[in-house]
Amino acid sequence: MKKTAAFALTALMSLALPGAPVLAQGFESVRDAKVLNGWRERDGTRMAAFRIDLHEGWKTYWRAPGETGIPPQFDWSRSRNVASVQFHWPRPGIHENAGVRTIGYKDALVLPVEITPIDPAQPVHVDVQMQLGVCEVVCIPLTLDFTGHLEGNSGPGTEQSDIRAALARRPQSGQSAGMGRVRCDAAPIADGITLTADLPGHRVEDNDVVVFELPDQQIWVSSAQLSRDGNSLLAQVDMVPPSATPFALDRSDVRITVIGQDRAVDIQGCHG
Repeated sequence: MKKTAAFALTALMSLALPGAPVLAQGFESVRDAKVLNGWRERDGTRMAAFRIDLHEGWKTYWRAPGETGIPPQFDWSRSRNVASVQFHWPRPGIHENAGVRTIGYKDALVLPVEITPIDPAQPVHVDVQMQLGVCEVVCIPLTLDFTGHLEGNSGPGTEQSDIRAALARRPQSGQSAGMGRVRCDAAPIADGITLTADLPGHRVEDNDVVVFELPDQQIWVSSAQLSRDGNSLLAQVDMVPPSATPFALDRSDVRITVIGQDRAVDIQGCHG
């Protein structure tokens, strides 16, 4: 089965130093980018992955990259026989540089993607454009083009092993980690709302990072400020929409991820 991947730079750097060679740094960042063919599930969905190998010292971002990062975006419009996709992000790392925290991956990323085909009896053709940020000393945006023809299983080789290893690094669910139902209190501020989540303190370490996400990525979410209150850990963020006004929040849309050194917990929704 033939699988190819090519990568090209977008127009500009984001956070560039004066005089930095954009083209040179862009092509030095990524060693290889390709589609990994995995397997076909009984229900007809196909498990594949995007693999990005970076040069030493470079990193790229998680789906929620931190306040200064570049969130990855995907264009599936050129793909064929694709009804829907679901990404299974492995646990990211936390990176500190000059007092700025970003969230992502060093050296390599294997990102599993579960594809539901329109017609399960037919092969899936992947033709995806991924916009992402990569960083060494400065951060630059790139566009990677992934193409692959997914038909049958790849066999018990390296590709399946890489995908299964990435799936094993996914965060635990809140329920399996013993988080239970998480309470969130929302209050209006001048340009949006502030949201405070009450997390079970015995399940969260002092060095853990707590990340809040909403489906609407146009709503800016600050880094969480943490404080302990008895047996609880309070995580508070500000959420500011493009209109810079208070807005109605559906708490079931709130996604909270607790990221530790060797584990992560994914909490879907909270209640008032």
